[in-house]
Amino acid sequence: MSGHSKFANIKHKKERNDAAKGKIFTVIGREIAVAVKAGGPDPANNSKLRDVIAKAKANNVPNDTIERGIKKAAGDANSVDYAMLTYEGYGPSGVAIIVDTLTDNKNRTAANVRSAFTKGGGNVGTPGSVSFMFDKKGQIVIDKEECDLDPDELMMIALDAGAEDFSEEEDSYEIITDPDDFSQVREALEAQKIEMASADVTMIPQTWVELSNEDDIKKMNRILDLLDDDDDVQAVYHNWDE
Repeated sequence: MSGHSKFANIKHKKERNDAAKGKIFTVIGREIAVAVKAGGPDPANNSKLRDVIAKAKANNVPNDTIERGIKKAAGDANSVDYAMLTYEGYGPSGVAIIVDTLTDNKNRTAANVRSAFTKGGGNVGTPGSVSFMFDKKGQIVIDKEECDLDPDELMMIALDAGAEDFSEEEDSYEIITDPDDFSQVREALEAQKIEMASADVTMIPQTWVELSNEDDIKKMNRILDLLDDDDDVQAVYHNWDE
């Protein structure tokens, strides 16, 4: 149960996903609002909210910020309704891109996402046009420096909880689950006081695209930067082999 994952390297993850650190409060805040609206403000009775709280903690969002977000979402009857929309398309040289959004203005979001693709030489496709090239999976990444457990012991905890796969990378461990089993696996690790560098349901590419042309690389980075800067964008998945 091992093998190289382009997702599980901590240093690699920090470069792109955490480049948008300043935006994480907005992302988490909207996810909390949606989770509370759907299942109530009590994490004990709301597994989706528990997952969002775990994601917030993995991104070093302070507890008081999380609690304020929950109280605000629970106490505001006129709180904003966010629509969950997913866009699919292609970047330069056929790089597949999926964009998850939470928005209170569908027209604004659609225009901004299309603009980001266009400015980077890409185009937005129809629903399903690239998602078939990805597998939706729960993914938990654990920093080796933050984990004292023996790898075999950690693997058995994860597999006993329902994980599909476990791999050891240079500086991290990666646990893959079925999306439906993600919460129970994450909570089993949490019960063992295991720190998680990231824990989320994500889209993992089945194949990768290399960009050798400098202009294509600039265009791809342009698309990703514009999407990162958009507050409506919650997550971006792509199969560019950086």
